[in-house]
Amino acid sequence: MTKASASHHTAVTDAAEQVVSVAVPVPLARSFDYSCVQVPARGVRVKVPFGNRALVGFSLGSPASEATAASAEYKLKPVAEVLDDAPLLPEAVWQLLHWAADYYQHPLGEVLAHGLPVLLRQGEPASYQTTQGYRVTAAGAELELNELRRAPQQQRLLAALRNQPLLRRDITAQEFSGAALKALQDKELIESFQHSPQTDSDWSFAIGSEPLQLNPEQALAVAAIGAASKPQTYLLEGVTGSGKTEVYLQAMADVLRKGKQVLVLVPEIGLTPQTLRRFQKRFAVPIVMLHSALTDRERLDAWLEAKNGGAAIVIGTRSAIFTPFQRLGMIIVDEEHDSSLKQQEGFRYHARDLAVVRGQKEQVPVILGSATPSLESINNVAQKRYAHLELTQRAGGARLARQTVVDIKQLPLKGGLSVPLIEQMRKELERGQQVLVFLNRRGYAPALLCHECGWLAQCRRCDAYYTVHQRQQMLQCHHCGDQQRLPKQCFDCGSTQLVGRGTGTEQLEQTLAELFPDYPVLRIDRDSTRRKGSLAKHLTDAAENKYPILVGTQMIAKGHHFPHVTLVALLDVDGALYSSDFRAAERLGQLITQVAGRAGRASAPGTVVLQTHHPEHDLLQDLIHNGYSAFARSLLRERQLTQLPPFAQLALFRAEAHDPQQAQAALNAIAALLPEHPEVFVLGPMPAVMERRAGRYRYQLLVQCQQRGLRQQLLQHTLPRLSSLVELRRVRWSLDVDPQDFS
Repeated sequence: MTKASASHHTAVTDAAEQVVSVAVPVPLARSFDYSCVQVPARGVRVKVPFGNRALVGFSLGSPASEATAASAEYKLKPVAEVLDDAPLLPEAVWQLLHWAADYYQHPLGEVLAHGLPVLLRQGEPASYQTTQGYRVTAAGAELELNELRRAPQQQRLLAALRNQPLLRRDITAQEFSGAALKALQDKELIESFQHSPQTDSDWSFAIGSEPLQLNPEQALAVAAIGAASKPQTYLLEGVTGSGKTEVYLQAMADVLRKGKQVLVLVPEIGLTPQTLRRFQKRFAVPIVMLHSALTDRERLDAWLEAKNGGAAIVIGTRSAIFTPFQRLGMIIVDEEHDSSLKQQEGFRYHARDLAVVRGQKEQVPVILGSATPSLESINNVAQKRYAHLELTQRAGGARLARQTVVDIKQLPLKGGLSVPLIEQMRKELERGQQVLVFLNRRGYAPALLCHECGWLAQCRRCDAYYTVHQRQQMLQCHHCGDQQRLPKQCFDCGSTQLVGRGTGTEQLEQTLAELFPDYPVLRIDRDSTRRKGSLAKHLTDAAENKYPILVGTQMIAKGHHFPHVTLVALLDVDGALYSSDFRAAERLGQLITQVAGRAGRASAPGTVVLQTHHPEHDLLQDLIHNGYSAFARSLLRERQLTQLPPFAQLALFRAEAHDPQQAQAALNAIAALLPEHPEVFVLGPMPAVMERRAGRYRYQLLVQCQQRGLRQQLLQHTLPRLSSLVELRRVRWSLDVDPQDFS
């Protein structure tokens, strides 16, 4: 590690003082030396002066002897406070974080801070606070649930509390309303109590609801995981509705019976409430959740319960991969293909990949589940790195949906809907079925157009058009967040003939309400689910068929179950067919397959209608006729021919500045430092797909080679030398190892 320079220190240390090396959470790839009476154990938090600030860092122990001698000529600043008696992070997590800092080439101090909840990063003690919990009273236990049928929120909450007491954070996480909670208290059906978090592993395994009967494929998968002679990584590839969650539950049961803990990673917060409900119904064991919607205190308490063994199951989003456990027994990554598992800012790690590394380091099985696995995981199966478990049949005898394509070239469209689709929707609705219409574009219209002169309302800060939000009477940029009032006339010619160009979910909702006035429409997108609890309510209402017509963006493709949907329509997927992003085809296949998976059940097979201007496109034909599995393996062969990931290793340098020439100059300076090698290809600098965003010009430099080891050597050689580049001081720059997003 690099030692602090003379600029940080001013005179010689006393002979009795010792020196400790500290990893400080700053964007510098080096440690800093401080004086102390006694060197704190490695991993202990220390508060240290840094410039005019006090920061919480981690002791790395004594520096190397020659470095200590070299630093004796300076006066080291003393450690202000040692915050812990012992390291908070167990050795396994400490090693994982070091591995991640090395692999993703990110400063160690910032990476180590990622391993702690916010309060611990701020120097707070690692101690619990009592929290409020709720449980049923004798009256609540005896009441017929049907008596609450007119208050479904109260009915669901009481049913959940009958299963086991819930903490306030669990009630919030499952998005029950405060009104339902108060109503049940007023009726004296439930009562509150003060809960002291479980500080040890003294919980016993118990089954709540009985496991479902497995079909032969599910049984084979559970048996394979349980019978393995040594822990390994499994790719559980199952068509939508094939019962992957039941495989998770029964595989987890074997682990929990042994008193071990399970970590379940989900890509988004929206999936955690339904996952929690399912797990709480099955297992009468302590379950905690870790995600960004919790308060800092709730997050710390949940983290401590996992660390001390008090939590049997931890369900969390990507950062939960760094959670410490007393006896970790299994890691499950649900929807392993989802791009949300990759952090896109700051420390750019991939939680799925770190789950695999952690499983190897801690010798526990890792299950990666998906109906549409990533090409990386499919390739790892082909290379025998992962075991492959397949579920090809829908659970409960349900049949896969029938897929049809509607060629909309030269067809009149009403709000993006073709006449054949409208007629098919009418038939399903008249039969009492539910219809889901997918459009991955929120807002009223993607752009505002002047009918007189052709002017388009372009964002002042980005190379993008404003989206029209009719209800709020606003124009909003979905890239930088800039917004302004909807203008009354054209800024160029003064005409009042302003019209929305294209269709968004808000306009689609309005069109459907006009076409089918007798059938209520429910829109599920980021705009309609901003209020706390609204997403859970929308999903519950949809599942209970309160709205015959559902409209949504990709939020509805994320593993949610709509049992009454028999027709799914995808309105506009053509944009991805001709994208410059080499991952676009893979993501399109995943999206279509995931959305299509919402259609049909055992008693009513579903239909998927795909509207397109390019029905003959090879990608669509391959996906529709051969299914995702064959489609993905075909894409994998193409990637191998073109030497793209997973058959190549990428690293992406990004630079952005108000002056485009400064961004280009910074990347040119980096490129000049990269050592030449016949197997290394450097592309750029080149503008990002959206060159200007939030007022800054964005450029990229792509480094590509075949061997991961070669890429790492190249980065390790280059990065320490970047601090000398004057050009980098004028820009914001970053490095993304294994980039997923090139926008």
